[in-house]
Amino acid sequence: MKMVNNWINIIQDYLLPPTCILCENPGFNSQDICQPCFNDLQKNIHCCYRCAEIFETPNKTPQLCGHCLNKKPAFDETYAPFIHQGIIRYLIASLKFNRQYKNARLLGYLLANYLEKTAEKPDLIIPVPLHKQRYEERGFNQSIEIAKTISKILNIPFDSKSCIRQRNTAHQIDLPAKRRRHNIKNAFLVNRPINVNHIAILDDVITTGSTANELAKVLKKAGIVRVDVWSCSRA
Repeated sequence: MKMVNNWINIIQDYLLPPTCILCENPGFNSQDICQPCFNDLQKNIHCCYRCAEIFETPNKTPQLCGHCLNKKPAFDETYAPFIHQGIIRYLIASLKFNRQYKNARLLGYLLANYLEKTAEKPDLIIPVPLHKQRYEERGFNQSIEIAKTISKILNIPFDSKSCIRQRNTAHQIDLPAKRRRHNIKNAFLVNRPINVNHIAILDDVITTGSTANELAKVLKKAGIVRVDVWSCSRA
């Protein structure tokens, strides 16, 4: 299957060469971003392995942050390769609020390439659900759009039906950390059996981890043994 996908990529790159969506120079690695723009992405290298909180000083071995030491979150590990600033922030914001769907494909490629080298492969990907009203207002779920690319590259199914957002919560971005936890409480519901052991929650950005933690709680209660968090960036 991987050999077939490689040939498909070669043919596609020949017929439709990848072009950087930031500066319009030729892309690389079948991605719509050039090498210089990729080099400008701020990498989240030194971080907590459980929640990906950014450390101020480098860590040579896997470490936990103070928050995770004080209270273990419901999820097991977080993979967030980029810091939510500059180019990544622009790509996510313009996807989310200006419907730049091409950004979802690039974000999916960037995250999938990182995960392929670092993460244990789960049985299923669950994009963070939007409430029905929010979905109708926006017209799409950015996490689902990113998941489509990751699912294809890593050959992992994604499920956008088995877990729903049953409460239309206020935007998390407008709230301080404590209110985020209260705001998201009991927001999610698993509405049908999920017969796997290992799930990756997929989101565009993780800030305090409140949303991922609440969703992971619901999934663990539904019988999921391991829940990881995959995110394009960490704020």
